[in-house]
Amino acid sequence: MKVYLVEKLLVFHTASRMKGIPWRICCCLKKNANLLRMKSSVPTAAAESTLQFVRRGTVVSLPNVSPTRTLLQVLREDLGLTGTKEGCNEGDCGACTVVLAERDGQGLRYRAVNSCIRMAHSVHGQAVWTVEDLTADPLIDRQGGALHPAQQAMVDGHGSQCGFCTPGFVMSLFGMYQNRVQAGEKITRDVAQADLSGNLCRCTGYRPILDAAQRMADLPAAKVQERAVRRLLDRIPPAARSGDYMAPGTLEALLRARREHPQAQIVAGCTDVGLWVNKGHRQFGQVLDVTQAAELRHIERYPRHIAIGAGVRLSDAFAALVKDRPALATFAERFAGLPVRQSGTLVGNVANGSPIGDSMPLLIALGASVVLMRWTGQGARGRIVHRELALEDFYTGYRQNRLAPDEIVAWVKVPKARRAYTPERTSGEWTRVYKVSKRFDDDISAVCLAMSLQIERGRVVQARVGTGGVAATPARAWQTEAALNGQPWQAETVRAAMRTLTHEFAPISDMRASADYRRTVLGNLLWRGWLESQSPSAWPLNLERPFPRNDTALTGEAQP
Repeated sequence: MKVYLVEKLLVFHTASRMKGIPWRICCCLKKNANLLRMKSSVPTAAAESTLQFVRRGTVVSLPNVSPTRTLLQVLREDLGLTGTKEGCNEGDCGACTVVLAERDGQGLRYRAVNSCIRMAHSVHGQAVWTVEDLTADPLIDRQGGALHPAQQAMVDGHGSQCGFCTPGFVMSLFGMYQNRVQAGEKITRDVAQADLSGNLCRCTGYRPILDAAQRMADLPAAKVQERAVRRLLDRIPPAARSGDYMAPGTLEALLRARREHPQAQIVAGCTDVGLWVNKGHRQFGQVLDVTQAAELRHIERYPRHIAIGAGVRLSDAFAALVKDRPALATFAERFAGLPVRQSGTLVGNVANGSPIGDSMPLLIALGASVVLMRWTGQGARGRIVHRELALEDFYTGYRQNRLAPDEIVAWVKVPKARRAYTPERTSGEWTRVYKVSKRFDDDISAVCLAMSLQIERGRVVQARVGTGGVAATPARAWQTEAALNGQPWQAETVRAAMRTLTHEFAPISDMRASADYRRTVLGNLLWRGWLESQSPSAWPLNLERPFPRNDTALTGEAQP
């Protein structure tokens, strides 16, 4: 008989069956059993890797960390840092938020992330802060203050009641402080709300927490000694290129590893794979992390398109898309919460292929393509080969695609915007994307519709329409495009296209929406796009927020 520690059960594996007993009994038996952590559905003898990161002025080194052990498990169970909480365990509530930092030129780049769905090995070579560290880290100069400004502002504003969500809010505030306050940026109400979109509170209410975000800058400053942090980061060797958690540092090494280990689970930000581990209780004997390949950590700009690498975080990818098409700003903020956008990647969202993934309808409408890469040949004759597919041609079924076992999705290519359409100009590009969900922030779409129309002298010369939530894959609305192409951009054309769109797909009914609701909303969103296109450029209509938010409306008093 063999004994394995699996999640919260002690599992006895015999030739005939498996039996599980509760965790409380495990604690008693652990002293007398030789427990092995189960790394895959079939136990393997693969060596586990050493994890290293910077914390409290020193390099933490943890040997034998399983490839699917989460950062939250390491913090709470291995290091005893129980200030970081486990709430939903799926990246929605934000109670587990911590802040990571990695090198960025001569400084550091700070990101608040969900530790519950982040694989622990993915923070190798980075600095990690938990809520306990804000008053205990010798590399944070609080100028004699007992608390960090993020903490003190919460105390002064009575921003905590039961306290369970407070550590996560404080760490999101700490990330906001480092990225915005330390850069001299004023925290507006809108900025505070956007940066805290990944944190949920169910008893205090958000007003005092948003107040705290705006008042941090008024407190005595606290500064991270970044030079000292960078010196410590320089002492950590690169992540392993072999073993059970592989994070190759070059594209060639990554593609070679993919060919040699086609069974390895590919990860980027782990925002979905983390759910498979936590909720689906899946384990992987080997993991291949694509985010450390230097060539794929960039956004490259060309005359006709931008190319977004597999290691580029969603927050950076959306910033590039919004810079090219400012109308996408609201949609970009509504993709999950900020901690998820700062951990996940655009390429990961595309490769995952969920039918309710928000980025794919937009990318389909924009005419995006994916670049698939693999390594071929032996020795000195080895080389990288690639192929390119239109995004709508990449998917073959529910979470199925055309990716070969030795390939990775290396890049997403997005055509650049043309001159924007306005009613006064009557020619140009009209691009909009709409997401319908039960919550405005940090929620999954029931329906998503994206449209990108090329209009010349009031007539649609090319229409591209992407949809989500209405089919087994993100889908292009070919019939609706045909109803728009060559037609004048006017109400009658849109009404005819609406009728086509509502019958083009056969959505299912589920907990988020009924099939009839999805069909009706899909058509209404097309009408909404037409209504917004008719507003004058001096006063553009945004039905997402018909009444602009401002500090006065939220606080009842004018802000200086």
